[in-house]
Amino acid sequence: MKKVVVGLSGGVDSSVTAYLLKEQGYEVIGLFMKNWHDDSVTISEECPWLEDSNDALIVAEKLGIPFQTVDLSDQYKERIVDYMFAEYEKGRTPNPDVLCNREIKFDVFLKIALQLGADYVATGHYCRKSTSVDANGKEIYSLLAGVDGNKDQSYFLCQLSQEQLSKTLFPIGELTKPEVRQIAAENGLITADKKDSQGLCFIGKVRLPEFLQQKLKPKKGVIVEVPSDVSQYSREVPPFASKEAELAFNATKPIYHLEDGKVVGEHQGAHYFTKGQRKGLDVGGTKEPLFVIETDVDENVIYTGQGKAHPGLYRKTLFVSDDELHWVRTDLALQPDEQMEVMARIRYRQPLQKATLYKIDGGLYVDFEEKQSAITEGQFVAWYQGDELLGSGVIA
Repeated sequence: MKKVVVGLSGGVDSSVTAYLLKEQGYEVIGLFMKNWHDDSVTISEECPWLEDSNDALIVAEKLGIPFQTVDLSDQYKERIVDYMFAEYEKGRTPNPDVLCNREIKFDVFLKIALQLGADYVATGHYCRKSTSVDANGKEIYSLLAGVDGNKDQSYFLCQLSQEQLSKTLFPIGELTKPEVRQIAAENGLITADKKDSQGLCFIGKVRLPEFLQQKLKPKKGVIVEVPSDVSQYSREVPPFASKEAELAFNATKPIYHLEDGKVVGEHQGAHYFTKGQRKGLDVGGTKEPLFVIETDVDENVIYTGQGKAHPGLYRKTLFVSDDELHWVRTDLALQPDEQMEVMARIRYRQPLQKATLYKIDGGLYVDFEEKQSAITEGQFVAWYQGDELLGSGVIA
């Protein structure tokens, strides 16, 4: 009998994952990950992980499977929280959920599971895995979108490797959320009606600005409103000597100066803000709401523009450097001077967009057919063909 360790989070998705695997004849062990107890940074007044671990224990007892808690706080702080603070300090916007999966669930947690003698780990992600064999008889693993288009979580797993996929099962990927809740209810699982958790990936309820303010000290600066007709946007397009020169030009973000606009307010620190953000600016009196179009953490200035259609929000091309480039399907990785038609997204839940990948020495350009709003440094871009996620990278 194959042994599977399920990451039981105390939510409905992982509860049903454990139930389905038991029904399929696996030997199932439930493992709850505790990821935080740093008193120097308060996550929230509530203690959701206690409630969650209790729910996970009740589910394990109901299913008759062994259960234990594993404390991954040290690794979580080092690999996720410290990285997040460092990125925000640089004026970038990291994605903790993608990092959690790469660094914690499918690395630290996977290794613990294998030490327990498991053949696989399983999680309650809405995505699927398929296996094929190449010409040399080698198994190739594909990461596919979940059947429930509204819940597809393949984007969050965009940094997984062939090795990690080989050891992973996604039992609810073929189901919709309502079907998952129904299975939980029919089998008397306490989590059937439990709300989906919000906030930092499996830490619990936390408001990011408050979290950041505990480590990144407030620093007063100005908010500048840039009119939509400033020459920054209508940069003169030079004649390009090559496609690469054109891509480089389109991927370059504009640089703003104080004289490009007018000061309309104050903020407490440019590193708390991200491109495309509307909330928290507290500037009134404009015809349309202000959106952040750029932050300058060195000068501590936030540049904003009126309305969602402000040209400063839009860019057609982005770049991923080689050291931040990742192929799930290593066999399809592009070589310099090669290109590939794909569908891509730059954030979770964004509808897939037509794009072309261009590989050059040193990195990869993702060139979208349509301009994209709020391409944000530090976030992940992921690309697909059909249902399959082929690769991803951190936006430079």
